[in-house]
Amino acid sequence: MRLAILDDYQNAALRMADWSSAQQIEVVPFTDHAHDPRQLVARLRDFDAVMRIRERTEFPRAVLEALPRLKLMLATGMRISRSVDLPATRELGITVCSTEVHHHTTVELTWGLILGLMRRIHAEAASFRAGGWQVGFGRGLSGKTLGVLGLGSMGVPVSQIGKLFGMNVTAWSPNLTPERTAPHGVTCVSKEELFANSDVLTIHIPLADSTVGIVSAADIARMKRDAYLVNTSRPALVDQKALTAALFERRIGGAGLDVYDVEPLPVDHPYRSLPNVLATPHIGFVTEENHRIFYEQSLENAKAWLAGAPIRVVNGDQASELIK
Repeated sequence: MRLAILDDYQNAALRMADWSSAQQIEVVPFTDHAHDPRQLVARLRDFDAVMRIRERTEFPRAVLEALPRLKLMLATGMRISRSVDLPATRELGITVCSTEVHHHTTVELTWGLILGLMRRIHAEAASFRAGGWQVGFGRGLSGKTLGVLGLGSMGVPVSQIGKLFGMNVTAWSPNLTPERTAPHGVTCVSKEELFANSDVLTIHIPLADSTVGIVSAADIARMKRDAYLVNTSRPALVDQKALTAALFERRIGGAGLDVYDVEPLPVDHPYRSLPNVLATPHIGFVTEENHRIFYEQSLENAKAWLAGAPIRVVNGDQASELIK
């Protein structure tokens, strides 16, 4: 088996698992990203298997059909159905296996961005590195309002940490009710109230057809001039043109961002230079612990497939709903 490992940005693939334990697998890592589908097809046409890191590379039907040799896809994490055409993989006889993932790492990054924005850590650190000293005033969390868009597996722990900081925590999502928020000590509010009253608004709602653009230009316009928007979920949840305009015009305090329409982000993108943006290169899940899970379980998945007894299959008849 020839196995291509895509988007190995940290050049970690050969360190994170003992590939030598599978002598029949030839592993070829790629540390750059293939943006163009034609480039991706050219890269993969001589491989039997491919391993991808989360949603970094998409596999629509057209790409899959152009890779007749491909028989195994080693996905990582479970939410893959929007970036891999699973019906096409079934029709083409491509087995898709995936891995577990620690989700709390994104909760941790969310709070890193919130604290960084509120205490202006990025600006003060830049001044310090340049030989300067204090250049502004941060803002404390106690008594401020944290708005959580989506009170699920991510939103709940984010909200609980906010309460520990003494924040007033509110939440909204299309189907959220006071009965569901009350056990968490969170106030259920309308969407309009969420955006108008939050000092920090953080997004933790899954991407689906119904949630694309759920944060609209009108929603951003309701935010306070000193409020921060934090997105560690998916870029398509937010009207990116409206957000960029609001940041340019300083109609909101700023944004903490970890996800983007194009990744890696172009070097001339305004998010790289706007002073009121604290941005990270999609590192919510990028921890040593998660990547060890990705590589070690992917190796197990490849061995099991070669043995004729595939495991963690996500495109079979009994595939978990978690892949959505």
